[in-house]
Amino acid sequence: MFGTDIGKNLFHVVGLDAAGMPIQKATFRRDTLLQFFERAGPALVGMEACSGSQWLARKIAAMGHTVRIIPAQFVKPYVKSNKSDIIDAAAIAEAVTRPTMRFVEIRSPEHIDLQALHRVCDRMISQRTCLINQMRAFCLEYGIAIHQGAGKFKADLPRVLADESNDLTSAMRRILASTFDELRQLELRIAEVNRD
Repeated sequence: MFGTDIGKNLFHVVGLDAAGMPIQKATFRRDTLLQFFERAGPALVGMEACSGSQWLARKIAAMGHTVRIIPAQFVKPYVKSNKSDIIDAAAIAEAVTRPTMRFVEIRSPEHIDLQALHRVCDRMISQRTCLINQMRAFCLEYGIAIHQGAGKFKADLPRVLADESNDLTSAMRRILASTFDELRQLELRIAEVNRD
């Protein structure tokens, strides 16, 4: 069995024998890591859940290995001394052998794509909330309170901008109009992601 500590460019692998004793410690570049697992006999391969672990797990599983992805918080108790990449790889190798260990599902590329769309959409919705809150705060600086909620805000702000009798300065009207345009563009992008 192997424990693999994933890095951006370097990967640290610790191999254990059937008794759980370390028999191999190695460091690989991304291309040589795949070559190593291609030549290795079918084995249990553990790795920590992180960016890149899903892709690597699919690649190594396609070579005939059994791959298990472990959430980082479940690996930590197996780190025996000062943290280093090789020590982390050894901890992953030990953790993957535990019968009660919980693993992360290896997802298909389509599932990863869908998850990415959800994350992008969540980020854009958060940006939309920030824009609305900022514009609402700008209006309050001029004594104009706008109702809570995105829908009411989008309906009220054009009326506020068109009302020449309020205390908004011409500079603030331009700022609010520009930020409102930014909000509309963002909403078009949110709708596009939701369609996808």
